[in-house]
Amino acid sequence: MSDVAPAGTADPAQPSAPHHHGQRQGLAGLAIGAIGVVYGDIGTSPLYAMKEVFVGHHPLAVDQLHIFGVVSLMFWSLMLIVTLKYVLIILRADNNGEGGSLALLALIQRRSGAAGGKRWGPSLVMLGVVATALFFGDCMITPAISVLSAVEGLATVEQGFDSFVLPIAVTILIALFYLQSIGTAKVGRLFGPIMILYFIVLAVMGVMHIAERPDVLWALNPAWAVRFAVTDGKLAFLALGSVVLAVTGAEALYADMGHFGRKPISYAWLGFVLPALMLNYLGQGALLLETPAAAQNPFFLMAPEDWRLPLVILATMATVIASQAVITGAYSVVQQAVQLGLMPRIRITHTSASEAGQIYIPAANWALMVMVLLLVFGFGESSNLAAAYGIAVTGTMFISTCMVGVLIRRVWHWPIWAVALFELVFLTIDGLYFASNLTKVPDGGWFPLLVAVIVFVLLTTWSQGRKLMLERMREAAMPIRIFIDSAASSATRVSGTAVFMTSTPEGVPHALLHNLKHNRVLHERVILLTVRVTDMPYFPSDDRFLHEDLGQGFHRVILRYGFMEEPDVPANLKSFDGCGAAFRMMDTSFFLSRQTLLASERPGMAIWREKLFAWMLRNAESAMEFFRLPTNRVVELGSQIEI
Repeated sequence: MSDVAPAGTADPAQPSAPHHHGQRQGLAGLAIGAIGVVYGDIGTSPLYAMKEVFVGHHPLAVDQLHIFGVVSLMFWSLMLIVTLKYVLIILRADNNGEGGSLALLALIQRRSGAAGGKRWGPSLVMLGVVATALFFGDCMITPAISVLSAVEGLATVEQGFDSFVLPIAVTILIALFYLQSIGTAKVGRLFGPIMILYFIVLAVMGVMHIAERPDVLWALNPAWAVRFAVTDGKLAFLALGSVVLAVTGAEALYADMGHFGRKPISYAWLGFVLPALMLNYLGQGALLLETPAAAQNPFFLMAPEDWRLPLVILATMATVIASQAVITGAYSVVQQAVQLGLMPRIRITHTSASEAGQIYIPAANWALMVMVLLLVFGFGESSNLAAAYGIAVTGTMFISTCMVGVLIRRVWHWPIWAVALFELVFLTIDGLYFASNLTKVPDGGWFPLLVAVIVFVLLTTWSQGRKLMLERMREAAMPIRIFIDSAASSATRVSGTAVFMTSTPEGVPHALLHNLKHNRVLHERVILLTVRVTDMPYFPSDDRFLHEDLGQGFHRVILRYGFMEEPDVPANLKSFDGCGAAFRMMDTSFFLSRQTLLASERPGMAIWREKLFAWMLRNAESAMEFFRLPTNRVVELGSQIEI
């Protein structure tokens, strides 16, 4: 079982932790870093967004109405969804510097509890879990579609290069996942300059074609989007499923806030990334006005023929960076899910001694690689993958809007009319995009939905299974006072310290009962230790411990961490002086309880889910490794539990 207490049991009145995204680097340095990491996904959208609109599964006629209408939709989507909703509003919802669906969920639960917001609890948790499940589908599709779309640019250089696209894309992707274990700290320093060059190239290519057809600037008028919708309503609705590809990656602005901070991300978007993207989309529109046949691949055909190969190389580098950012994001979400009790313990390796965010999760890495390669071989080209892409993104955006509505009402205390206006506007926009993408389910949209369903079942099964298991353990638990009065005086006491890891700060741990039953001894100092993960990203180090002296050498200790931290129990115990003499690892033994689950007909979960939970429990990383316990000081005792 997990020896980590659920996050929801944390004290509501918790001290705040300082933001950790290193303001010492300076605003400019952080903004450059944000350009390299945060905007890789949305920055590579011009490679396939316009192409998919005009030659995808619901192609449009390449004429002025449709070109102006599509460019207008892209511009106002970027302004409303990314700039207004994410940059100006959602980025303010930071959980002590951290962002993302799970961080937002934890923030709302902690901050709204005292205001009567607990009735939102189950609904909010479900929304957060669904958003997390959809995110994993997005993580699989982004590397596949980004790298494929960049390498497909080779076809614009030389027609005979078509047959090399798939092998080159697969080689790049395998190399990308293989290199994850080395760590991205050194490579990360190159991300900013490469992406800055990439965005400059986007802007320059756009300006070149706008100069030839300046009338394309009229597309910025929202009247063209309205005219497109009125004139050709059905196709305009279907086109939204491709137009939304221009805003894929908007969630990264919020999810990566912990690495850079709100201001650098905002300034980088408003001052550099947004202008570069819009100039490029306007330039692609101008190219299509002049040469409708360029719709086959407008991004690469914008460049003069001699410059297309260097552009393919630069675009491929940008897509690798975008994929790297998504993979790193997947690691962070897995880590948060483990710490918040939504996933079993899993091996997490830190690849940098100085940067807490530089982590590598082998199981997640290889699972992602397998799924990405299956997508590349299964769909074959970026246009086919585009049909699968939008559903996960728009679904996550829709859920974020719902969760932020609760936040701005319960935590920020906006007036009800302002909350209603916010929800009406953005739920309508997100709902239209999501509904349009649902039409692509038969063409590939089923994939992210299938992934989301599988991940949702796994997350909820683990969460519910842990809850049931803790309830069964509490039912059989002996009150600690009765145990101390009866056992402390009769058992033989031996020198040293025994630390009994327990999931709940009540009752007597099973390992303690079994140890006394079989060995008939108690140590001079007995610590009943519960590790509790709070709904804060980073917990203040000077306030980690809650201590209760139970008498006769017994102590109840709660050790608290943030959900972005990696527990190191021995290191923290060494710094704790509340239980008498300092802890010496050579005189300390750690006792763990390993439960074997027996599926039963008792009310709780369906039998198949109980068996699934038991399988997940058996394959979870051992508590010894997860808590960094010294291998030669651990005693593990087993028991059986029916759920």
